[in-house]
Order: sequence, then C-alpha cells, then structure tokens
Amino acid sequence: MTDVRVPAVAPPPTTTDSPAAREPTGKGAHVRAGTSALGLPVVGLLIAIGVWWLTARLELVHPAALPPPGSVLAAFVEKPALMLDHTWTTTLEILLGFLLSAVAGVAIGLSLAASRTVERMFTPLLVAINAVPKITLGPLLVVAFGWGQTPILTMVFLLCFFPIVLSTATGLTTTPADLAELVRSWNASWWQSFRKVRFPAALPQIFVGLKVAMPLAAIGAVIGEFQAGEAGLGFVIQQYAGIGDTATSWAAIILVAVASILLYSALVVVERFALPWVRETTSYR
Repeated sequence: MTDVRVPAVAPPPTTTDSPAAREPTGKGAHVRAGTSALGLPVVGLLIAIGVWWLTARLELVHPAALPPPGSVLAAFVEKPALMLDHTWTTTLEILLGFLLSAVAGVAIGLSLAASRTVERMFTPLLVAINAVPKITLGPLLVVAFGWGQTPILTMVFLLCFFPIVLSTATGLTTTPADLAELVRSWNASWWQSFRKVRFPAALPQIFVGLKVAMPLAAIGAVIGEFQAGEAGLGFVIQQYAGIGDTATSWAAIILVAVASILLYSALVVVERFALPWVRETTSYR
C-alpha cells in the first residue's frame, strides 16, 4: 500500500506585527500615553529655556537682541494687563483671518477639483499670488484699506489660503480607486458621490492644509500689525523694540508662539473628533 503523506500545514501567521497588536492597551498604557503627551513637551520646553539662558549667560548673542529669560518674564509680570489685552486682539485677528481663508480656500479648491478648465486657468495665478513676498504688500494694503483690522485680516488671508486650496484640490482629486469604482457601480449621482465618498475621503488632506495654515495665520497677523496695527502683539513688538525694551518685545513674541500653539492644538482636537475613522484605518505610530 502506498504511503500517502499529507504535507505539513504552516501555522497561521501571528498578528503581533499588526498595528492593532503593536498598539498598547489597558489602563496603564493610557496613563503612560497621557503622561508622555504632557511630559515630553514640558521637557522640550525646559531644554529650550536652558539653551536660551546659557546663550544669554555666555553672551553668545548681544543682550540687547536676546535678553535672558528672567528679564523677559519680569517684563510680562510688570505689565500683564497690557500684554493680555494685546494678546486677545492678535488672537481674534488670527481666528477671523484663518476662518475667512478656510472658507475661501475650500471653495476655491472645490472649484479647481470640479473642473479641469478652471484648474488650468487659475492655478498659475494662484501660484503667482502665493509666490509674492507678503510683507511687500503691507504698505499697499494700508493705502487701499487704511489703518485697522481690514489690512491685517487681508494679510492673514493671503498667507493662509494657498495651503488650504492645494490640500482641498489634492484631496478631492485623489479619491481611492476602489471607493470611486464602488460609487460608479451604484450609479450614484454626482452629489451623492461627493457627499458620501469624495468629500469625506478628502477631509484628512483638507485638515493637513488647515494645520499648515494655522501658524501662517499668526505670522500674517503679526506682519499686518507691523504695517497697519494700532494694537496687538505685533504692534507691541515694534513699539517696544523701537525704544530699546527688547525684553517686552520678546515677551510679546513668546505670547504669539503660545497663542499659535494653543490654536493649532485646538485644531488637532477638532480633527480627531471630526475624523474618528482616520486613526482606526491608518497604521499605528
């Protein structure tokens, strides 16, 4: 009788290398993740302050240009009401300009994605506008709109809108092929395809553009306040640097950075709540 041998069956592959398996679980893991999320930025901040203090202590940079951290903190403590009032003005300008650029940027990106003719017609113009150094437009904006918030918001808009336009157009024109084929197999209308598939699939890309634009909004607000501001942190930086009080100027610069970090973090939180499926369908880091 012939001896029939059954080939050995390889054991099923383990899933220890999958993203879900690599992701830590349990209460202790969540505590460690929370501690890391809070502790590591603090450590990085302390290192930066230490380098700053050492640089000022060794006078690697002239003290008039880079005062020590203690002098900057004292400048803020001496006039907290003034600094916070100007911080609120700048934060409001950042938010208003960012929202205007977000609405316009998404609308322009939709237009570019919807029509190849529109894309070919206006993309070179948009690139040209983005390439112009915005600080050179400051005096012209003052001539056109006068002093106040209008030229400042215009400056924020000019700095912010292009990344949003680009990310929106890219997201809407790179819908995954399997999803696009699925929609076509259902004979869905253009609006159904856009609402159910194309726009949700583009949202991660759109949020990338929004997150790039948020720090640019802070830069635009400060540049606008340099040129046309009657209040705000950019106004404080310029005024106090002009009289040699660089410690107060640096306090205002740090407040601009803090406001930008907080607004960016808020946008990240909005993204996580608005796109809960992204973390579930992408690889764990």
